[in-house]
Amino acid sequence: MSPTTSAKRIVIIEDQTAIREMLAEILRIDPAYKIVGESGDGQQACQLCLDLKPDLIVLDARLPGLSGGDILRRISKQLKQTRVLVFSAYESPALVREMLEVGAHGFVEKTAGLGEFKKGLETIAHGGTYFGPGVAALLRTVVANNSPVSGADSLTDRERQILKLVAESNSTKEIALKLGISSKTVDNHRTNLMRKLNLHDVASLTRYALEIGLIDHRAQNR
Repeated sequence: MSPTTSAKRIVIIEDQTAIREMLAEILRIDPAYKIVGESGDGQQACQLCLDLKPDLIVLDARLPGLSGGDILRRISKQLKQTRVLVFSAYESPALVREMLEVGAHGFVEKTAGLGEFKKGLETIAHGGTYFGPGVAALLRTVVANNSPVSGADSLTDRERQILKLVAESNSTKEIALKLGISSKTVDNHRTNLMRKLNLHDVASLTRYALEIGLIDHRAQNR
């Protein structure tokens, strides 16, 4: 980086403290970057990004509060110049497409290592797109098989809310109380969800919510 080039301002969004701190330490010693914010909570991270307007966001796909996809849905229109690298322990066709559709510019799986992470961050910082080797192989397989990878883009915000609550094992009555709607309306939304996604039971909806990062697998084990 030349002396006249400004360091790229970065917000790191990662709920695992050790990983978040490790990424911050690695980036702090690189003059090309400046850490301006960190968060491990989706809701807080969303507001942090809107307040700080960073050049780059390093984003985990699955977070407490809001998922990575939900964060990008809320901020992408206001932060059109901000570039996003997803750094996630999980990769599935549905999750990768979900993140790209809502504004991510790259996706690196955590198993690829820190070298791939830095390469991906540098690439998107200079206007490119980047996929880690596992994600790239996954996308090649999807294209080769001509496979549909997601129906999430067809869901309304309310349907996404209900999908998340269903996957978190809430009953119809509990969902109705939390959202302030009738049980019949909840049932109608759930029927629409199943039709759009071609899924026919709660277990399938839960697996799908996990695949697209709407809920965290750790929440299912508590």
